[in-house]
Amino acid sequence: MAEFESAEERTEPASGKKRGEARKRGSVAKSMDLNSAAVLLFGLLILYVGGSSIAVKLGELARSTFANLGSTTITQASVHNMIREGVLSFTIIVLPVLAGLMVVGLIANIAQVGFMFTMQPMAPKFSKLNPFTGIKRVMISMNSLLELLKGLVKVTVVALVAYSATNDVVSESMILVDSDVGTILEFMAKVAAVVSLKVGLAFFVIAAGDYMFQRYQFEKSLRMTKQEVKEEGKEAEGDPQIKGRIRTVQRQIAYRRMMQDVPKADVVVTNPTHYAVAIKYEAGRMSAPKVVAKGVDIIAQRIKEIAREHQVPIVEDKPLAQMLYKSVEIGDEIPEKLFQAVAQLLAYVFRLRDARRSHVSVN
Repeated sequence: MAEFESAEERTEPASGKKRGEARKRGSVAKSMDLNSAAVLLFGLLILYVGGSSIAVKLGELARSTFANLGSTTITQASVHNMIREGVLSFTIIVLPVLAGLMVVGLIANIAQVGFMFTMQPMAPKFSKLNPFTGIKRVMISMNSLLELLKGLVKVTVVALVAYSATNDVVSESMILVDSDVGTILEFMAKVAAVVSLKVGLAFFVIAAGDYMFQRYQFEKSLRMTKQEVKEEGKEAEGDPQIKGRIRTVQRQIAYRRMMQDVPKADVVVTNPTHYAVAIKYEAGRMSAPKVVAKGVDIIAQRIKEIAREHQVPIVEDKPLAQMLYKSVEIGDEIPEKLFQAVAQLLAYVFRLRDARRSHVSVN
């Protein structure tokens, strides 16, 4: 029935399991425009800071190359050496810039999706090879229409920003009528820098908005129905590892609760080293004494430590301690076969308690 549920019924946020499965498939919230915008702005920053230096180095390379042409005998070997040296020099000049752009692109990608490597998106999907399926998908897909609208918005905004930036300097261009070539080139470089920066910033703002939209769409696509949440919960309960974790947590909670009940006990029976069982009885409120805590070895020692800290009597009775530990669970009443032994023990403890109180009151 799940396939008939409408999108409106997917109201529950995605579980960690579903997010993990989507990530393994390479399905994440990501905007390629944000990567491009970051690289573009960084490239403009490099040109603004070190563009002159790069231009000077490239100019020197060009001049030295043409100078060598006039003083070198043209042979196959000399041409090969000139090309090799020219390519090497050019690479040395532009490689730091290219490396910086690659690093910025990588950082922008990691900032969006974190560290992720998966080959699943590259695996061939035969459904994509069917041209009729592809045509149908394009024709009816709202995503395709949405991408088209987004593209139009991007082009329109960038064009308007470029027009506005260019229009701001049109009036300044009138002073170039009687200027030399150097001044004109300098002015054109300034205009190009201003326009590029404004366009880059506009593109970055658009890309940031696109990323937020992609994230919203991604979260929406991962939403689950209440039935899916229930089914996943049932599957998780059947997972041995999760069951093991649940049992561990339950044991820890039970252990803490048990130790909290030791100070309330009337007596702790020991054997004396391996077993310890704490018993409590409230006349009129309990039909029989109850075991509120029990343990062996380390836990038994801890029970005795807490009992001493809270002045709970500790009585050594090896047979009774072993029988209570083996036959009575925590929170259960003493079985009838042990009534007499436990009653005698409690009577002894209560007499000691009354004697102490009488001694204190007399003093």
